[in-house]
Amino acid sequence: MQRIIPGLWFDKEALEAVEGYVALFRGSSIHNVTVVPGTPSGDTVVVDFQLANLRFQAISAGPFFSLNPAISLMVACETVEEVDFLHAHLSVGGTELMALGEYAFSKRYAWIQDKYGLNWQLFFHEDNGAIPKIRPALMFSGVACGKAEQALEFYTSVFPYSSIGRISRYDGQEANDIRAVIDYAEANLDEVPILLMDHGMGGDFTFNEAFSLVIPCENQAEVDFYWEKLSFVPEAEQCGWLKDRFGVSWQVVPTMMMNAMAQGSEAQMERMTKAFLQMKKLDISVLEKALEETP
Repeated sequence: MQRIIPGLWFDKEALEAVEGYVALFRGSSIHNVTVVPGTPSGDTVVVDFQLANLRFQAISAGPFFSLNPAISLMVACETVEEVDFLHAHLSVGGTELMALGEYAFSKRYAWIQDKYGLNWQLFFHEDNGAIPKIRPALMFSGVACGKAEQALEFYTSVFPYSSIGRISRYDGQEANDIRAVIDYAEANLDEVPILLMDHGMGGDFTFNEAFSLVIPCENQAEVDFYWEKLSFVPEAEQCGWLKDRFGVSWQVVPTMMMNAMAQGSEAQMERMTKAFLQMKKLDISVLEKALEETP
């Protein structure tokens, strides 16, 4: 199982957005659509889907959080034509943050915020070496600017089977924000590819719950381990959600809960939802009891 799953928060458009994304990338599909009843947002739609090389989860849970450029999806395109194709579709109704064109780092590149708020960096990959099609890219800006290298070292220490790849640092006067250190860094967290960088241009957008990272856990020991390692903001702890020392949101979720959401009955879902809404860190024994209870 993929150890870290990018999670996307939408107001009401999760399924609509996912259907559009899946149509654009080869090897993509929707695995499951679930309605979780009785949450503070009402009935929440949860969509599990595959986008090229990565499994994702999207939810429609109300207008409480908005996606922003703090975390984007970096897409390696095999041809210039593929960059243009994705740009043409993803830019409809969206905002272009860096115009489609040639840059020092790529002959064809664009940064788009699509109409749902999700950010995409599209680039023509000219090198012969294979790289992952899609990688989440964390941009450390505002109060987090300059902390990308600390995050890189911290995350790779927390997750087993992790490694640090290529690192590029800002040189001299290259960055407008003097705090910025990492221009570009590659890593694998438990074999899931990510990118980290400091915002050298001085942006002030910050991480929030709209783009979270979900950790499926096989047992309570795993839940406890990741919760203890990652949680840093007590007031952000709720229903398996937490924030780390850099402001990045995580969901530490038992796989039994994810399976129940996909396969459980409506009555089981209602009981489990009532149970987890009372928790901060999720308790598997309580969730299992809720599933097994008879009306």
